[in-house]
Amino acid sequence: MQEPFDPGQIDAEPEAAPPTRTGFLPITTNWFDRVFVGIYLFVALELFWMRFLEQSIPLMVCHVLAIALAVLIVWRG
Repeated sequence: MQEPFDPGQIDAEPEAAPPTRTGFLPITTNWFDRVFVGIYLFVALELFWMRFLEQSIPLMVCHVLAIALAVLIVWRG
């Protein structure tokens, strides 16, 4: 059975879509994309750290910084 026609429905304003969430990454991402970027930067930071900074600062410091950066990217990116 069909619903009755409502002429007032034609003039009704369309509902606005909810605003899209934007982060600091310059591309549109979902959670998987942000996890991938976080892992990619984790590996890059580890390699950079081992090449230039490991002689003076332990690698554990890099682990903590890289995990914090990955969490920030997934949460806010």
